[in-house]
Amino acid sequence: MENFLDILNQEEGVNARFVGRVDGVEVDTDRLATVARLEPAHRAVVEEMGFSWDVCWRAEQVHGAEIAVVKSDGLSEAEVIDGVDGLITNEMSLVLGIYVADCGAIYLLDKKTKALGLLHSGKKGTELGILAKALEMMAEEYGTDAADVVVVLAPCIRPPAYEVDFASEIREQALNAGISEENYVDCGVCTSCDLENFYSYRIEKGSTGRMLALLGRTS
Repeated sequence: MENFLDILNQEEGVNARFVGRVDGVEVDTDRLATVARLEPAHRAVVEEMGFSWDVCWRAEQVHGAEIAVVKSDGLSEAEVIDGVDGLITNEMSLVLGIYVADCGAIYLLDKKTKALGLLHSGKKGTELGILAKALEMMAEEYGTDAADVVVVLAPCIRPPAYEVDFASEIREQALNAGISEENYVDCGVCTSCDLENFYSYRIEKGSTGRMLALLGRTS
């Protein structure tokens, strides 16, 4: 399922994962309670990546376009960052995390500077241009050139299950921002079509879990 992340994982020191449906975990309409029940499985994947959960920074996710610059600043434990749907960093030894259940998780890797980004982009985030904003912020913070950036779109809901084709809009926005065709990867998977492996907020009418996109680097 994770071969769409090969373009990221082939870069030295980079580790990208996408955690789908977790067998045996009860889900319901209480997002926070469900995420808490999923946490042990999510922790295990982070540890398999070679990181501690204490360095896994996650976004609150409010269906907006605000993006946080993640800096450890000597803090001993990562946290959920309020009011943001995107995270960028150029630091090693920490992990970015984004929860999704139909919306798209977008992975960003600047192959030249090794800066990273992870975004939550569904209908709203795509309309607000969160991808373009992230690339602009990476340029300001790290000197990123879009021509050096790999962009990967994870499984998300797509037509005909959903009336808005935000996956195609994300691709168009990426190319318009200067991402090259060879550096743009869309896994092409619809979350609504495979409830054995994915959660779908729309199909499961809100009584669902959350997948977890993860991105970090060790060198």
